[in-house]
Amino acid sequence: MVLLAAAICNKAGKAIVSRQFVEMTRSRIEGLLASFPKLMGTGKQHTFVETESVRYVYQPLEKLYMLLITTKASNILEDLETLRLFAKVIPEYCKTVEENEVVDQAFSLIFAFDEIVALGYRENVNLAQIRTFTEMESHDEKVYQAIRQTQEREAKENMKRKAKELNKMRQEGSKYGRTPTGYGGIGSGSSGRQDVQIIENLPAEKPKPSYNPPSRPSGNALKLGGKKDVESFVDQLKSEGENVASPANQPKSVALAKAATPVANQDSIHIRLEEKIALTAGREGGLHNLEIHGLATLKITNDRFGRVKVAFLNGDTKGIQLQTHPNVDKKLFQSASIIGLKNPEKPFPLNQDIGVLKWRFQTQDDGFMPLSINCWPNEVGNKCDVNIEYELEREDMELNDVVITIPMPSGVGSPVVNECEGEYRYDNRKNILEWRLPVIDSSNKSGSMELTVGGHANDFFPVNVSFVSKKLYCDIKVEGISMVENDAPAKYSSEVLFYVDKYEIV
Repeated sequence: MVLLAAAICNKAGKAIVSRQFVEMTRSRIEGLLASFPKLMGTGKQHTFVETESVRYVYQPLEKLYMLLITTKASNILEDLETLRLFAKVIPEYCKTVEENEVVDQAFSLIFAFDEIVALGYRENVNLAQIRTFTEMESHDEKVYQAIRQTQEREAKENMKRKAKELNKMRQEGSKYGRTPTGYGGIGSGSSGRQDVQIIENLPAEKPKPSYNPPSRPSGNALKLGGKKDVESFVDQLKSEGENVASPANQPKSVALAKAATPVANQDSIHIRLEEKIALTAGREGGLHNLEIHGLATLKITNDRFGRVKVAFLNGDTKGIQLQTHPNVDKKLFQSASIIGLKNPEKPFPLNQDIGVLKWRFQTQDDGFMPLSINCWPNEVGNKCDVNIEYELEREDMELNDVVITIPMPSGVGSPVVNECEGEYRYDNRKNILEWRLPVIDSSNKSGSMELTVGGHANDFFPVNVSFVSKKLYCDIKVEGISMVENDAPAKYSSEVLFYVDKYEIV
């Protein structure tokens, strides 16, 4: 289809908001909109009219019209589908469909229109994606605003402190018959010098900790802040009692924190095996891509155990790629699967998480998916019956704190859940439905949820999944840790964590 323009107009054909997607003069679009009421029939709720050159596709919205102007060669079915999406966008930004409200939200509507159509052609987006694209939420912007508010607060405190000092100076000056600096007239130079001495004798105030923003990078590129600077400042704000939102404050991080081993329970030698999965699958079935990234980190807190070697047991048969740290003896690892430094006399660094081994696995074979998700929307009239199913493909695994997030259409009310295994929660602010399952293992390897809500099939994608597990996806284990000098076994603590970086069905 070739969409020339989208407009919201009144019954007289006056344009309230109009967006042209091809090059068109103002007089041309005003003429097309002015001729629209003369061509429109009566007694129809949703239809189209044609002229010799263009087609008008419109839908009444109380006292206004949502109007699309297309070429006559465009597909009328696609035009009607696009019109429905435009009509859904308007209540998303306007509380009431009235002329004043549409004028107030004109720019928001134009931005949303640009997400639907580009250069006259419809984009493959749904209402949830349009909302996400137009919000343009930025964590860096939030941190910048927090920095600015902190600086303004410090400036106000400095002004109050200076005002108190000046008041104190005035009081002391009036007590001894002196005129404070800045309040004397001509000839008050001696008193001015005395007051300067008073200021110099005041006790210096202890400097308050303040944030030094990172230096601005050279060049013309815009950089809102480095990751380390942002994280350090967020930590500083939290220590001062400020409530600053950050990407770490998400349910996934809460689940990871619950699964992590507390520092109090860690021995002098602590090793952590961590894996994260990034998976994208299609709604019709089939795996687009699966990537596993693993990392083994070693932390030593007692210098008596600095010279150790770690024995690994690799029972994986999927063909993973292993990589050791540059300071690790690669020949020793290849021959005996033992991690040790190239220089045995040199100890590992203390009180640091040292990454000693990495591994990676990538495939597009859907037989390697740990958990499969099927979402079946079925449109029935103006409603949609949605059936979501999960199945554990790796029965040897146990997945904890599983959250399956399904996007919901906006403006259609809460979904009606007819059947659900586990718990669910509907967030009407974010327009998502979260299906929560504490554990998925071989005893409950499959389950389903059924719900009914208004909308279309595309509104319920992408489906996102998050979980954590105490069992790695790749069969890699720590067999033992021993001292270098005498091969004596050393006591150690360990933790294993497998979590989701991205898991979505598109």
